[in-house]
Amino acid sequence: MHDSKLRFTVGTRASPLALAQTRGALQKLSALVSGLTFEEKAFSSPGDRDRATDLRTSPGDFFTRDLDAAVLGGEIDGAVHSAKDLPEPVPDGLDWCWLPWREDPRDALVLAPGRAPAGLAPDARFGVSSERREAWCRRRFPAARLMPIRGNIEERLAQLDAGHYDALLMAGAALNRLGLRDRITEWIPLTELTPPEGQGVLALTFRSGDPRWLCLRSLWVKAVTFVSAGTSAGTCTLAGLDALQTCDVCLYDSLLDAALLEALPPGAARVDVGKRCGHHSVSQDRITEMLTLYARKGQRTVRLKGGDAGLFGRLAEEIDALDALQLPYRVIPGVSSLNAATTGTGMLLTRRGVSRGFCAMSPRLAEGAVGAMDRAARGKLPLVFFMSTGIVEEVARQLCADGTDADTPAALVFSAGTDSERIVRGTLADIGARAAVEQEGPVPDAPGLLLVGAVTRYTFSRQWGALAGRRVLLTASDALQAKAIAGVHDHGGLPVSRPLIRLVPTPEAQSSLRRLAAFDWVILTSPSAVRCFGTSLREAGVDNRSVPRLMTCGPGTEHELRLLGFIPDATAEYNFGATGLLAAAARHIQAPQRVLRLRSEKAGAAIVTELQKHGITVDDCILYRNEPIHYETLPEFDTVFFASASAVKAFIDLWGARALTGKTVAAIGEPTHAALREAGVMEVVKGAEATVESCLSALAVQCVRQRLAIVR
Repeated sequence: MHDSKLRFTVGTRASPLALAQTRGALQKLSALVSGLTFEEKAFSSPGDRDRATDLRTSPGDFFTRDLDAAVLGGEIDGAVHSAKDLPEPVPDGLDWCWLPWREDPRDALVLAPGRAPAGLAPDARFGVSSERREAWCRRRFPAARLMPIRGNIEERLAQLDAGHYDALLMAGAALNRLGLRDRITEWIPLTELTPPEGQGVLALTFRSGDPRWLCLRSLWVKAVTFVSAGTSAGTCTLAGLDALQTCDVCLYDSLLDAALLEALPPGAARVDVGKRCGHHSVSQDRITEMLTLYARKGQRTVRLKGGDAGLFGRLAEEIDALDALQLPYRVIPGVSSLNAATTGTGMLLTRRGVSRGFCAMSPRLAEGAVGAMDRAARGKLPLVFFMSTGIVEEVARQLCADGTDADTPAALVFSAGTDSERIVRGTLADIGARAAVEQEGPVPDAPGLLLVGAVTRYTFSRQWGALAGRRVLLTASDALQAKAIAGVHDHGGLPVSRPLIRLVPTPEAQSSLRRLAAFDWVILTSPSAVRCFGTSLREAGVDNRSVPRLMTCGPGTEHELRLLGFIPDATAEYNFGATGLLAAAARHIQAPQRVLRLRSEKAGAAIVTELQKHGITVDDCILYRNEPIHYETLPEFDTVFFASASAVKAFIDLWGARALTGKTVAAIGEPTHAALREAGVMEVVKGAEATVESCLSALAVQCVRQRLAIVR
């Protein structure tokens, strides 16, 4: 294969800061996706040429106008801006996103070298460029003289050093990017001075629909999740709660039970878009616009709706807006008021001998008008047939005999809502034949629904995320499943959860845990070990106050430990395996200290041997054993993710190495890679670090490179 490069001309302002931050971002992008090359082209802007206008009253596109005109005119492919400089909305014909690499968002107080805030005169001259910085100065230095200031970072510092000002307020991110961190006199806490959204963040603008940038953007935008909240907090699904607990921002309707918002993590933004019948505090257009704004900023966004959003919830309009911008999403169904009012009250809509089905429709049209509800209107509604898969041709025959057009669209949905869901589409005339071809034989009387009507022409798009709807088989133990599922969802894939190993704490480990006071350190080398550690502590009745100092092998393991209420005393800072752990141990553990190493039965003894070489006493304790989990069938998948050698062995024992032929294989850690090599699998996607997030990010990058048709 020949080497090829995908080339972009990227615009930037000509200031030293703009050039530095653009080059830094493009270098990171080149490192992330090999095969990209960039040419920079510098421009001025109205804000660079006009040094008289006070920035507090300047137009929204003061620093972006010329660059974006060059993008629209085809002179450049894209432009890098400070995110806080982007106008809202951006000009027609442009699309945009925030880049994922962030700097410190805080503002900084900058004085001349050798000066301190305590030495400022009461009427000191402060250079300010925004109303929020002005307000902070008035609170902190009530008698100060506030003066507007213009110019790039170096020019402002020169004005300060020349004595034209006594103090400046500046974005710390700008000073960091220019290597001028030593000019910061004092960092201003976020609690004292809230930065504008996007301070420290870079944004990219490009022509709407540019397939190259849209493909690259998919690496850092996260799928928007539509959560149908049910009729109360108790009827929200577990999947819905999981989405709420991990989101950055939640746009919610007027809910029957506001207790659902308590599931949001601390710091998550809550946006009330309060829709009630006849009254919308936020217009539908604005709601869909906000969804696209938050998604393009890389924020994990949840759209929380009451009941089931697919029933009169205007879900289609919001999905259409995301589809138009090729932004990924997923939809979690919910319990609607239809279910609550019928199944929940005893007025069952289906009762043997009484009712074989029901009709549901709304009398309302757009703008509050009332629509027809007569026989003709009801006859145009889509039809749903339960328990019909085995007799689909007979159903179609009767409908056609009763006057329904044979060309009416129809679909069969098997295993709806599961990771084995399959949809067969056709018309009444051929849906049975199409299903037989799909099944390679007669259609079984299997769980499924027959839908008839124009609605079956529509579907949710699965192609916009970096994983573009790939089915990713997740074989990790329960300790890592939630993180892996969330990562696949974020990247626009379909997780197929099949844990292949079960972690079983060993009874003999409890005797070691009851002697914790005899040890100076406990070493935990995986999130799985931490979970089993917590379980075994409870079962052994150990007082948590007796737990000695704790060492973990990386941030993933540290996170699990913090969930148990423990804070590790030491964590590996790199190479989150034996090498990084031993480096951390060399800094913190000294002879003759005693260490309890808790591990899986499959883990090696290298750590123990190396510590013993340095005179450290180590008790090597098997905390848990890996037991394989058996499944009758191998689900459909495009990609498989392994997090341990045990999972690799369990997969091979169940389905053989041939089941991996033609599949993309991703794996964590050298022991897992070694197990795959032993099975004859040589092409493996590896993350830069031995973490779920790093591995799935590497998988996303590979998928994007394939879509861009870049070859090494």
